[in-house]
Formats: sequence, C-alpha cells, structure tokens
Amino acid sequence: MDNLFAKHKRCVPKEASGQNNNAIFILFILSLLFFLLAKVIPFKNTNVLIEEMISASLTMQEAMEILKECQIKKEIFPDERTDINRTGLIGLEYSSITTSLGNLESKRTTTNPNFAALLVLLLHQAGVERGDTIAVGASCSFPSLIIAMLSASKAMDLKPLCIYSLGASQWGANNPHFHWLHMNQCLLDAHVFDVKPIAVSLGGGRDSGEEMDNDGRSLLIKGIQKSGIVFLQQPDFEENIKERMRLYFEEAGKDGIKAFINIGGSLANIGTDSEILHLKPGVPRVKAIPPSERRGVLYEMAAKNIPVIHLLYMKGLVQRYGLEWDPVPLPSPGKGQIYQIPQYKDPMFFLITVIYFFSMAFVLLFLKKGSR
Repeated sequence: MDNLFAKHKRCVPKEASGQNNNAIFILFILSLLFFLLAKVIPFKNTNVLIEEMISASLTMQEAMEILKECQIKKEIFPDERTDINRTGLIGLEYSSITTSLGNLESKRTTTNPNFAALLVLLLHQAGVERGDTIAVGASCSFPSLIIAMLSASKAMDLKPLCIYSLGASQWGANNPHFHWLHMNQCLLDAHVFDVKPIAVSLGGGRDSGEEMDNDGRSLLIKGIQKSGIVFLQQPDFEENIKERMRLYFEEAGKDGIKAFINIGGSLANIGTDSEILHLKPGVPRVKAIPPSERRGVLYEMAAKNIPVIHLLYMKGLVQRYGLEWDPVPLPSPGKGQIYQIPQYKDPMFFLITVIYFFSMAFVLLFLKKGSR
C-alpha cells in the first residue's frame, strides 16, 4: 500500500512556486500593457486613403469624358481598331511629332481610371501628405498617366510642379491636331484641373525633337509660343537638368519638394545611365546614383533624398499593384484589387509587436527554468 501511494504521489503536480507565480503575474501585466498599447496606437487612416483613391479615379474618368467631347468638336474620333475602349487617349502609330516606338497594349492599360487611385497610393507610400508640393517630369507618351497624376493631386490637394516633354512615342499624345497642349487647355477650360505647367520642352533627342519632322517641330514651337508657357530649349544634357532643377525649386519656394514623379521615358528625367534599367516602377529605393554627366532629374532628386515615383515598365507595375493588363472593357472607378490592399499600422506598432514577442519569449523561458 505504501508503495502504491508513493507511486501516485510522484504523479501529483507540484504547486506552483512563488517564483512561477511572479512570472505568471508579469506575463499577465505585459499582455495587458501591450493590449492597451495596441488599442491606443491607431490604424493609419485607410478610410481617408480609400476615399482619396476613389475620388481620384472618378476625376480621371470625368477628365477622359471631357477630352472626348473636345476631340469630337474638332471632328477627331477614336480609332476602334487601336483604341478599343474608345477612350480618346490612344494616339497614332506615327505622326510628325512622334519621337520613338511605343507599346500599344501598355498605352491602353494606363487608360484605366483606377490608375489615378494607384497614384494616390504611391504618393502615400512616398510619404506625401495633403497640401504638399511635388515635382513632376512627364513625357507625353502617356497622357493618361498625366491625367492620373493630376487627378491624384486634386484628390490630395497637392501642388504639382509639372514640366512636360511634348513629343510622344507611338500611340501617345502624338496627334498634331490634338497633342498635350490641346488636352491640357481643354481640361483647364472645363475646370477639371487648374494646374498649368511651369515649363515644357520638345522632348526627343537632345530634348529638341530631333526625331520629329520639321513640320512637327514647328507646329509644337508655335503652340508653345502661343501658350506663353516657359520653353526649355537647352540641348546640352547637364545644363538642361540644371535648368529643370532650378525651375522646380524656385517654384516650390520655402515649401520644398516632397516627391518627384517621373512619367514615361524622357531622357531628361531618367538620364542616360544604364542604372535606370534596374530601377523598379512604383516607389523604388534608389541605391546607386549615376555620375552627374549621365544623371537625369529623377536621380538628382534622389541624391537630395527626395522620394521618387517611377512610372515606366507598365506590366511590372500593374502586376505588382493588382491592376488589369489591357482590360476590355475598362474597369469602373473604385473597383479592383488595388482597393483591397491590406490595412497597415504605423511602424511604431510593428516595433511594439516585436518587443512584445521578445518579452513573452523571455518570460516563458524564465517559467521553464523555474519549473525544473
């Protein structure tokens, strides 16, 4: 009997020691503390973000409709063989103001009004806040991306300082009878946007329209002179970049520039160094800065620790952010995976979470040692 009692006695668990009780109490206090901290630290205001994204996409759709009306007044109609969604934002295969080859599917993809929502998201990721000033360097090869940028800027109440290169690649804003200066004026007259560019250039080789016909160059020069917009005419690459940077920072004044957006492949913006081929679209981390003689505005801004948004290589961009490639029909504003990007908290939340798990692990380890 005594042996049987002794055997069962060994199976009876010991009462928790005072040391273990203290550890459990500490564990409880830690859990309560971090629970309260998690409640106090707010989610980033994703409701406001989504509202801005939807607002921008609706504005882009409105702008596209108004541009179609302006074209109809000029008796310019979409070519359904190439502009299959009848957006009015797909240009010609070739014209007197065409500067380079272009990808038709890529141009059609960017006419999705939800690209304006993507711009809002990218601006937030770059740390841009309502009312900030941003710099924009845009080739008119992607007029729909310029409209997306303007729509996002309106939704976020930003001040965009825009320099446009008027030449365009295939299927861009390369219709001599309705190029970007016409589009911009149409949208200004309709009061969709109130943003006037701080300067324009011809674009193309040496930023002087070298690939254009003489008639095309003359047509754009006359349009620029009539508009009264500052005309950048500097064929020397380094001097051209210096002039652009001077214009941006003079216009920004004391507010400073909070981000730079590159749209398209203008050499004045992306530079001539092969490093640009390794730069991912979106909000990239610029790790390598090319030498000044090959450095475009994008790298000049990055060298000043100004965040950059790089809008080129559309296929990679849409795959990364859940937009459709060459969709037919175009998605409705406010619809798509881009609006389902998970909510995220302030970086401080993640820091506290890491500290919490390390604290828990330490206490559990302490408990385990105390039970031996």
